[in-house]
Amino acid sequence: MSTVAFKQTWPLSIRHAKHPTFSPPQKTLSVTGMPTLFSMNQLCKFCDVELTSCSGTGTCVSNCSITSICTDRVEVCVSIWRKNETDLSLETLCHNPSKPLYGVMLDDYNSSTCVMKKKNTTSGMAEICSCRDVEEFVDPTPDDALLSVILVSLLPLLTMGVVVAGMFYWYRAYRQRVSQEWERSAKKRKTKAGGLDCDACAIMMDDDGSDSSSTHANHLNHNTEPLPIELDMLVGKGRFAQVYKAKLKQTTSDQFETVAVKIFPYEEYASWKNEKDIFSYMDLRHENIVHFLTAEERKVEKQYWLITAFHPRGNLQEHLTRHVISWEELQVLGLSLARGVAHLHSDRLLCGRPKVPIVHRDLKSSNILVKNDLTLCLCDFGLGLRLDSTLSVDDLANSGQVGTARYMAPEVLEARLNLENMESFKQTDIYSMALVLWEMTSRCEAVGEVKEYEPAYGSKVREHPCVESMKDSVLRDRGRPEIPDTWLRHKGLAQICGTIMECWDHDPEARLTALCVAERILELEDEMDKLSSRSSSAEKIPAELKIPMEIQR
Repeated sequence: MSTVAFKQTWPLSIRHAKHPTFSPPQKTLSVTGMPTLFSMNQLCKFCDVELTSCSGTGTCVSNCSITSICTDRVEVCVSIWRKNETDLSLETLCHNPSKPLYGVMLDDYNSSTCVMKKKNTTSGMAEICSCRDVEEFVDPTPDDALLSVILVSLLPLLTMGVVVAGMFYWYRAYRQRVSQEWERSAKKRKTKAGGLDCDACAIMMDDDGSDSSSTHANHLNHNTEPLPIELDMLVGKGRFAQVYKAKLKQTTSDQFETVAVKIFPYEEYASWKNEKDIFSYMDLRHENIVHFLTAEERKVEKQYWLITAFHPRGNLQEHLTRHVISWEELQVLGLSLARGVAHLHSDRLLCGRPKVPIVHRDLKSSNILVKNDLTLCLCDFGLGLRLDSTLSVDDLANSGQVGTARYMAPEVLEARLNLENMESFKQTDIYSMALVLWEMTSRCEAVGEVKEYEPAYGSKVREHPCVESMKDSVLRDRGRPEIPDTWLRHKGLAQICGTIMECWDHDPEARLTALCVAERILELEDEMDKLSSRSSSAEKIPAELKIPMEIQR
């Protein structure tokens, strides 16, 4: 005996934007034990005319609970929605589409979508929908119309958006191309000097590879646990802090990176915070500024730490004490020093992006590190000052008379700094830089007889002079470190000395800028190269032509 199972899908919910539509059931017949699937006559909701609450908008639900198997296989499901002055009504039934219904022929019954259409029937205007073998009756016409209206309305906005996006992309590409061309041009002018780095968003790595690229570096270590750093040996000691060579252990291996750790006692919090804030400024990063890794507050030890790159050659003062430098090394050292100060003082990066100028205010040979490639990088920004445009004259006045007395500019010693002009702070750095350049020149073999290293002003003042004793030498006597005549016999040294004297001029306004110093050293290199090439071909010059040349020199 065969078992017949009848499955009927009968959704009652009708989506309708303007008129109600109805869902005739979808039916299939499966016969157990038989190899085929048979189709039954159409199964439709079949209700006479009855009232409905469907207003013709939104979602309508049929209240018809009567189903009927259509008598003829060709009959389809039909729904009729009428509206008169007093009420709304609907009617669902089976009908042969080849015959008129209320004087109207059905013309859409073979469609897979039942579309409501307004018809003029014998009983008046009505909305009629018919179809077969579908699960839902939908009237998409209003939705399509609404979608069309929306698309047409949005078309101008979409077009404008595409145009604006295209213009923005073109502008960005144009600016980038112009910036790259300008940068290449500027770098070409400053190839040997390296220019001012514009890529301040990338971590500056030193060329000698001594800087650490630790993943721990994040300006301020916010971890609950301190970094795995093992202090190795004391390498420096200043007024506010001590500097240690240390090992930063890698978390993924047994290897470690050598770093420098500057340790401040708890009472020197202000100095630590000022230097941390200076280092944390993104645009400070430059190959001639020591690479900053991170800062930590060590509560257990009651200390504040700054972790930076470690340079085994030490500071410039130690290097000059141990080594006599060549003329070529003097140029490299002097150029990198001027570049570092120029980057500090600059108010724009090479790409043109604005940058806040910074003054060091304690430039001296012990605050400058020597890298493995014999270029220099500035360090110790405990007294540094950001020349933010928001600073008032009172803020600048409260910055105080700071620095090391031996390297203080005359206007700082005299406490007569022009607070109305922020350039005056840069000019004090230029004076200090001139003294460092003099110290480097004094240890250059090109001067002839090279004496033991002495800091600027040497034995003219005490080893650690106070402000008052420096006032006597610098202000009263208008003294400066000695430049012997023997230094001026070397053409290159003569120009270096001329630059030094312009930088330590008593009048701050007359001093050169750091960028100008860097450009002069670059020009000096070019001139010396030309002289070198001329001297190599001197043997080819006739003797009678050599005499006028000697006289001219």
